Amino acid sequence: MTPRDRWLALLDGRPADRIPTDYWRTAEFHAKLVGALGCDGEDLLLRLAIDTPRTFGPHALRHHHPDDPKADIWGVRRRRINYGSGEYDEFDSQPLGNATTVSDVHAFKWPSPDDFDYAGLKNRLTADDRYRVVFVGHYEPFLLYCAMRGMQQAYEDFVISPEIAEAALGHIFDFHYEMNRRSWEAAGGKADVFYLAEDLGGQHGALFSLDHYRRFLLPGQRKMAELARSFGIRCFYHTDGAARTFLPDLIDVVGINILNPLQWRCPGMDLEGLVRDFGKRMIFHGGIDNQQTLPFGTIDDVRQEVRSVGRIMERARWICAPCHNIQAVGPVENVLAMYEEVGKVNLCR
Repeated sequence: MTPRDRWLALLDGRPADRIPTDYWRTAEFHAKLVGALGCDGEDLLLRLAIDTPRTFGPHALRHHHPDDPKADIWGVRRRRINYGSGEYDEFDSQPLGNATTVSDVHAFKWPSPDDFDYAGLKNRLTADDRYRVVFVGHYEPFLLYCAMRGMQQAYEDFVISPEIAEAALGHIFDFHYEMNRRSWEAAGGKADVFYLAEDLGGQHGALFSLDHYRRFLLPGQRKMAELARSFGIRCFYHTDGAARTFLPDLIDVVGINILNPLQWRCPGMDLEGLVRDFGKRMIFHGGIDNQQTLPFGTIDDVRQEVRSVGRIMERARWICAPCHNIQAVGPVENVLAMYEEVGKVNLCR
């Protein structure tokens, strides 16, 4: 089987020849891995038998907001923050931070789906060899709203200024709905999966009440997933943390096909319980702990965890991957052990 065959087999409920795999990493860790193996790109993926997808999207024709040449199309500036062993881009401006009325929100110069090249996307997908699953499209509205509004204010808006949150999220939805529609139309049936995301859980509990999720985020997620299904495209859903409260809605209302990243050290996210309650209804993606085992465990710890997760997943469909991006402190040897060990696990679903 090709990597694409394995992913599609799980999505269709058919057996695969082995457990599919994926690779999520920071740039710093990836540089370490490339240095250790002496290869990169497709050669690296083939060497480690990694089935990671290819992601395509329309190229932007405009890269900056018309009122701020140092900001992205949403008016958000970013700044590189060094955390010791690596760097992250953090939001460094809040273009909607001073909005006090719905009129202020509507007056903002919102980006347009017209500012992207869909013909180029079509050409790139036509040239793709179909060896790997193809991801096209994305939607993660509240993260973007936090960037535009400021994180604290964004959460407060759900309680204090819900009309401002609804207006801004409406603009964000309209943009992504039309951009995704044009992208999937240009894909001409060559897109397999799209990336739907919102971090609903933290380390110790939910980040939202279920009522707030259902009012502000669920309707847009449902409509975007329905649009994807109209093009025959499946839904990969990402949420960190303790998100179990939201899984029935994500499965029954949104209709997700894959759940990532399975941070099982968080309350309610134990893998046995997830498999018992949801294992027949979606694919699990991730599950190899990236908070303790991969960065700080021994090679034997990693191998044992892969086998343990594999045993739990015998009653489910599983794509083996780290539970989020491998950090710069992660030893290369531990990651190599993860991919080597999963190849030995006798699970073909």
